[in-house]
Amino acid sequence: MESGAYFCALSGFRTPILPMESRTFRHRHIGPRTEDLTTMLRTIGAETLDQLIDETVPENIRLRTEMALPEPLSEREFLVHAAELAERNQRFKTYIGQGYYGTVLPGPIQRNILENPGWYTAYTPYQAEIAQGRLEALLNYQTMVCEVTGMPLANASLLDEGTAAAEAMAMFYSARPRTKTDAHRFFASRFAHPQTLDVLRTRAVPLGIELVEGDPGVFAPDSSYFGALIQYPDTFGRLRHFGSFIETAQALEIQVCVASDLMALCLYTPPGEWGADCVVGTSQRFGIPLGYGGPHAAFFACREDYKRHVPGRIIGRTLDTDGKPALRMALQTREQHIKRDKATSNICTAQVLLSVMAGMYAVYHGPDGLRTIAAGIRAKAHRLDAQLKLFGYHQTNPVFFDTLHLEMSPAEQLRLQALALEARINLRYFADGSVGISLDEATTESDLADLIALFSAHSGINPGITTDTQTPDAPGLERQSDFLTHPVFRSYQSETELMRYIKKLERKDLSLNHSMIPLGSCTMKLNAATEMIPLSWPGFAEIHPFVPREQAQGYGAVIEALEKHLAVITGFDAVSLQPNSGAQGEYAGLMVIRAYHQNRGEGHRNIALIPSSAHGTNPASAVMAGMKVVVVQCDALGNVDLADLEAKCLEHGPNLAGLMVTYPSTHGVFESAIVKITDMVHAQGGQVYMDGANMNAQVGLTSPGLIGADVCHLNLHKTFAIPHGGGGPGMGPICVKAHLAPFLPGHEVVHSNPEHKDTAINAISAAPWGSGLILLISYAYIRMLGSQGLTDATRYAILNANYIKARLDSHYDVLYVGEQGRAAHEMILDCRPFKKAGVEVTDIAKRLMDYGYHAPTVSFPVAGTMMVEPTESESRAELDHFCDAMIAIRAEIDALAEGRWEAHDNPLKNAPHTLEMLTADVWPHSYSRETAAFPLHWIRDNKFWPSVRRVDDAYGDRNLACTCAPMEAYQS
Repeated sequence: MESGAYFCALSGFRTPILPMESRTFRHRHIGPRTEDLTTMLRTIGAETLDQLIDETVPENIRLRTEMALPEPLSEREFLVHAAELAERNQRFKTYIGQGYYGTVLPGPIQRNILENPGWYTAYTPYQAEIAQGRLEALLNYQTMVCEVTGMPLANASLLDEGTAAAEAMAMFYSARPRTKTDAHRFFASRFAHPQTLDVLRTRAVPLGIELVEGDPGVFAPDSSYFGALIQYPDTFGRLRHFGSFIETAQALEIQVCVASDLMALCLYTPPGEWGADCVVGTSQRFGIPLGYGGPHAAFFACREDYKRHVPGRIIGRTLDTDGKPALRMALQTREQHIKRDKATSNICTAQVLLSVMAGMYAVYHGPDGLRTIAAGIRAKAHRLDAQLKLFGYHQTNPVFFDTLHLEMSPAEQLRLQALALEARINLRYFADGSVGISLDEATTESDLADLIALFSAHSGINPGITTDTQTPDAPGLERQSDFLTHPVFRSYQSETELMRYIKKLERKDLSLNHSMIPLGSCTMKLNAATEMIPLSWPGFAEIHPFVPREQAQGYGAVIEALEKHLAVITGFDAVSLQPNSGAQGEYAGLMVIRAYHQNRGEGHRNIALIPSSAHGTNPASAVMAGMKVVVVQCDALGNVDLADLEAKCLEHGPNLAGLMVTYPSTHGVFESAIVKITDMVHAQGGQVYMDGANMNAQVGLTSPGLIGADVCHLNLHKTFAIPHGGGGPGMGPICVKAHLAPFLPGHEVVHSNPEHKDTAINAISAAPWGSGLILLISYAYIRMLGSQGLTDATRYAILNANYIKARLDSHYDVLYVGEQGRAAHEMILDCRPFKKAGVEVTDIAKRLMDYGYHAPTVSFPVAGTMMVEPTESESRAELDHFCDAMIAIRAEIDALAEGRWEAHDNPLKNAPHTLEMLTADVWPHSYSRETAAFPLHWIRDNKFWPSVRRVDDAYGDRNLACTCAPMEAYQS
């Protein structure tokens, strides 16, 4: 045995515990030092870390061999490797368009937001008092979307344009008037982007929607339709006025969604002024890199009538305890956990970091700057059009913004394509031989000259360069209305002012660069700088998702390797990286199961068994996939009730589609009966879907494949180190056993499952590999940790959780534990007994802010509790500080219970305490200012000040205001 290593008595492969070499990434990523182990294990009551793991993870599901992964790279070695991969991506000048465009990301936004952990490591703003900066940035984004689209209400972003269109279709379907309950048809313009139509096809069928694709110019609406989608400008680049289309449709109570382009709307009439019911699209053009498909923030705007149906998150204004303006998430916050299978959508995330960047792009440029950028794009497109006409080309778009559509025979197209490739230019090639050219903000005068030279060579004509720069009028389409009138869009046009504004907002937010964020189920671990650095490199950032695959060989290598690594880690055979959120992964997994049953002639299988403890997105996803949810109860220990599961498996056997199960359970326990559970479902012909939310407790110790699952999704933004970004981006790839591989998602434009084109389900997301850019982060995480490092990350996550449990055991009851008294990687603290003292779990959450901490997950999965997950990245010192804070708060609860503090005037009820309170001339409270702000001595060294007092959610929902109207007007 190697010196310093020790193993448990369990037979089979065991990872040795060795002192961490200081130059390894493992040493940097894992928080506790080797010398902390003895103290932590003594506190827990275990002799060795192996003993703790053996008492936590059931023996019958333990891995016996090391994961077959490459040897770990150092951080320096990885950056060299990443640079080589970036060079394998060929940076042609790309004019494909189709919803994805070259952009110019302003330097101050790149440096101060994209590359700033103060922004990218923050969590979703559920605790509004310590997220006012992000909330303001999101309110700016919503205001921008509303004003540019001409709509009164917008959410804080969705995942991509295709899924935003699908969410609009689903919203229209659920919001049908009573007179239209028999209407099941949805019209979609065949001139919408192909990837959008592909996603619509996926979503429509399981909901019972008949999708009708056609020409909106000849569409004959009738009462069988409940909704319609049109594209403006359309996928060919045409601009057409749809006012009469919308008027005709709405006369028949047909709701209309317009997929549009924010940059075009800076110059042309917004759909809201035609009376559209909903406007969707992507904000990618507002400075967000292409990134091989994402991440990009989709926008979703609609009439106020839909405010109770809007998917995703809405940021709204309210007041705090002192009656001062504050912001928070409004209305449907985590509605899946309340409505479950009755939820309006399964989407519980957004693209927050990207929407913050897009909103800040509008702040930086202002309305005049946006008009100038848009006008410059249009002018170049019209100059190119004039030149190509001199070459004899027929351009079919009479009115256009940035895109030309050239008629051409297939043979002419083929010859042009050869010349274009030689010139390192990508155009869009249609199946009928025609050609599309989309210009953008990044198109330079030199680029324009290269395009003209290309078509001159193709046509054989060289009449000289035209100087005609006149842009023809677009009668009835030119925008007349003003937009972005709020001062925020007119005050920060210098870099100095923008930098200070971004910093002002950043200071209002608590992120991982301040303290641990101990959220159960959310795995807020280190997002290492080395993992993030390549995201800004042009070789990755500037690649269009629809370029020929031979031009994206660097991305191809990352995708192929990451798929193999994730298959090894999960014990599965095939992987799809397309789903771009955890909720999308759930949906994709269930759709694959659905397709598998249909392929076997068992399409009647539609029952999804879901434990009562499951994430609320599970039942919402099942309903979206056309399944009926049957709840399986949990026993007194929080485990799946085996008797209830068996009874329901037998009752629904012939119709059983599958079971959705989270492992370790949502209660933070490794259920020893998991194999028996999966066997019960398989015995009835069902499939087992495992929710990967808690995969951070499995990697290297067990696997979904080993426990008997057939498919799982992985939250790359949890287990595999992609930052949460304040609520997104995320990625939710699915891993499957071999029998499900033929049904993994395909894609209309670039097939992502080429071996199984006949059986693959339609697209789940707009881009073939989801948010390709951030796959680099998870790839880096795996390559730098290697098999042993990944396994140690899991072991230390379990160690850290059990250390917190041991330190808090005599102060808080842990609601559920394993058979040997251990927690998995997270635990639930029961705060319900404190109600007798008048203390709610919310009071504890808000008081933690005074101690410099974000609250653990509140009231999920059990009301009145807190779910704590420290992750492997936190040091023993940070764990001790958090435990000291929780113990001090327990003493405050006792003081209140014993009558030493007044029931309605105490630090718990008044929390959080702001700097304004502490510096006021008058202090009206019975406890000291020091107790309020500095209850423990070490807080002084790094004090975080909440910027508002406790927010009033109910007031904000009653008085919904979701744009940047002056606060003074709202307050009055």
